[in-house]
Amino acid sequence: MSDIQNPAKKPKPDLLRYLLWGVALVGAAAVLYVIAVASFKHPGKADLHDLKTGALAKIEFPKSPGMAPTTPFTDGQGKSVALSDFRGQVVVLNLWATWCAPCKQEMPTLGKLQAAYAAQPVQVVAVSVDKPEDDNLVVEDIAKAPPLKVYRDPGYKLTFGIDPKPEGFPTTIIYDRKGVERARLGGGADWSSKEARALIDRLLAEKG
Repeated sequence: MSDIQNPAKKPKPDLLRYLLWGVALVGAAAVLYVIAVASFKHPGKADLHDLKTGALAKIEFPKSPGMAPTTPFTDGQGKSVALSDFRGQVVVLNLWATWCAPCKQEMPTLGKLQAAYAAQPVQVVAVSVDKPEDDNLVVEDIAKAPPLKVYRDPGYKLTFGIDPKPEGFPTTIIYDRKGVERARLGGGADWSSKEARALIDRLLAEKG
């Protein structure tokens, strides 16, 4: 006598519907989790990538933003200062030298950027890496780009303290008000441009 084959019973329509809803809910939860994690890592951070155009065509945005170095440098009176002294402000750090033609060319535009934000929490910190014997040249060039102030790093201590280390001069690094690096541009640029001001405006608009 052969066995009677009993075909497996098909799930009832209601059960199928519940299973499909369960899969959909799990998928939705996964998507929400990813969004929540991303938001936690970068809360309130403005997207700047669309500004990589025009005057800022060469600008780069760090994938893993780091903090500003604590390495000291000096101001025009020889007083020791650090980037942390400017915490709470958007900082435009410019590393330059009097023997660097692109540096001298862009310096007036950095002055115009500082002047445009004179009443707002923005600091353009142009740090010269010239030797001490060239201090008079540093003062002369800064005087041509008011209202910039003289800052010096003759031993490259600040420069070498930045991670990753700048590859040449000029190099301009933008830090947000928490001291986090948000953008970097190697080479000269027009910092009085609409793109540069849009970058600063977005960082100023960030909360916290």
